[in-house]
Amino acid sequence: MRLDKYLKVTRLIKRRTVANEACDAGKITVNGKVARASYDVKTDDVIEIAIGARPLKVRVTNVTEYATKENAADNYIVIE
Repeated sequence: MRLDKYLKVTRLIKRRTVANEACDAGKITVNGKVARASYDVKTDDVIEIAIGARPLKVRVTNVTEYATKENAADNYIVIE
C-alpha cells in the first residue's frame, strides 16, 4: 500500500492530500530515509512523522486496505 494511503487509513494523518504534501516536503521518513508518497509500506517499517511540535515514530504491524476508527490503531505501535 502507498505510504500516503497508509497514513490516512491508520488515521496518523487525517487527509490523504495532507499526507501527500508532507511526503513531498520531506517530513516523513521510513527506516531513516526520506520517503515519497508512492513508497510501498511493508510490515516492520519504522515511520517517523515530523509534523507539529512533537514528532511521532511508529512501527508498522499490519497493512490493511480498510480500517475502522476502532481498529485503525491496531496497524501500528508507537515507539516514541
